[in-house]
Amino acid sequence: MPDTFSFRPHDLVPDDARAAICDEVILEKRPAKDADGAEVDGLYNAWIILNNPAQFNSYTTAMVKAVILAFRAASNARDVNAVVFTGVGDKAFCTGGNTREYAEYYAGRPQEYRQYMRLFNDMVSTILTCDKPVICRVNGMRIGGGQEIGMACDFSIAQDLARFGQAGPKHGSAAIGGSTDFLPVMIGAEQAMVSGVLCEPFSAQKALRLGLLTDLVPGLKVDGKYIANPLVETRMITDAWGRLLHGEAKTGDDLAAGKALLKRGQIDLSALDDAVERLCTKLLLTFPDCTTKSVEELRKPKLNAWNANKENSRAWLSLNMMTEANAGFRAFNAGTRETGREVDFVALRRALAAGQIWTPEFIDSLMPGAGEGKDR
Repeated sequence: MPDTFSFRPHDLVPDDARAAICDEVILEKRPAKDADGAEVDGLYNAWIILNNPAQFNSYTTAMVKAVILAFRAASNARDVNAVVFTGVGDKAFCTGGNTREYAEYYAGRPQEYRQYMRLFNDMVSTILTCDKPVICRVNGMRIGGGQEIGMACDFSIAQDLARFGQAGPKHGSAAIGGSTDFLPVMIGAEQAMVSGVLCEPFSAQKALRLGLLTDLVPGLKVDGKYIANPLVETRMITDAWGRLLHGEAKTGDDLAAGKALLKRGQIDLSALDDAVERLCTKLLLTFPDCTTKSVEELRKPKLNAWNANKENSRAWLSLNMMTEANAGFRAFNAGTRETGREVDFVALRRALAAGQIWTPEFIDSLMPGAGEGKDR
């Protein structure tokens, strides 16, 4: 065998071209570690990092393109063991599509949004078909499209202050960018309804119980020591039917005390990083082709559901930008803490029941605060 071998490149673009597309997606190769924690010479884990913390790592059109190219590069890299997908900071992994861009550019432009959704679909598909195992490092909120790209990963490890959920019908859309495909497969139809229709969020503890997570670690230190998320009940509680309930939100005085404890503490993600590194090491100590084949087979329930629905979902989401998404994304973008970020749902339903057609004036009338003082 020759001392050196010249590989042919299979990336879509060179590294410098990929990096030039968007500086809000970072691709790093970090040394892999053996079972003793020592760095392994010549082998790496690829970290793909969403870098838009000011907007909770929501992805813009340019970021979606960069994520696709980063996953292709990581998938092709012969010296990469696993891919870690995460976000900058401790507030959010990703909260989905950038609502400012949705409201200010895509709302009312279905053909443009159809092209955007081609990119989004390609991003999900690129995660689902990566030749390396993909770990979602959940450093904070995983909401909306962020939940969808997170569930497309093979493993998820979260810090226990993270929240999980969908925004869909509360903000003018439906969770058909992956969640309606993945959630029934991963957590069952009833809990999928709670998330996808009611948009009720899950604590990280509940997400672990339902099967959305591989592992959960503490993220909050008080007086230098890790403590469990003080806003949720973490003890095992048995209800009247013998079911185990945990990870439910605290209420009343317990919630107030939890919030006070949270303010005293500091978020420290070193336990999360350690857990991610341990999983990467477990993957390192396997036959690579056998691991890839196992991952490909185990992805099939998600991949088959995704492939069956992604194109008609793309078409519906595009047309919806003329009506409910137009109103919902604009309301979220224009709203404030005082006015709220949702449309007047009662006024909307009353008007549609009376035969109202979708006009710019009608959409304006639904914005937060627009109907203040009117008789509902």
